Amino acid sequence: MNEDDTVVAVSLIERFNEAFTVRDIEAVMTLMTPDCVFEGTQPPDGHRYTGQDGVRAAFQAVFDSARGGSFSTEELFCAGDRVVARWRFDWVDHQGRPGHVRGVDLFRIRGGLVAEKLSYVKG
Repeated sequence: MNEDDTVVAVSLIERFNEAFTVRDIEAVMTLMTPDCVFEGTQPPDGHRYTGQDGVRAAFQAVFDSARGGSFSTEELFCAGDRVVARWRFDWVDHQGRPGHVRGVDLFRIRGGLVAEKLSYVKG
């Protein structure tokens, strides 16, 4: 991957993360391949969702369960067809107590779109 490809890949994931942060499911899905894959963070190995319909449903469930929470990207870098994003998710629980988790997403880029998003979290 040359420097121009790296810039394009990082820009794609920045746009993806911005859309994900504001819970814009349509924008998120337009940035993914038709045969996209998402692996969630459920223990012990996460659940694997495939294709636009499966991934859309999984992301919508994340958005619905994360009301009031906010994602922020801590670091983003590219290695070949992979982009790695370190992130933090902050929330306030029903008793008003703040909480957070930190995690990493491993993205695979294909044809200028996200083909794979593998998520890992520190629990």
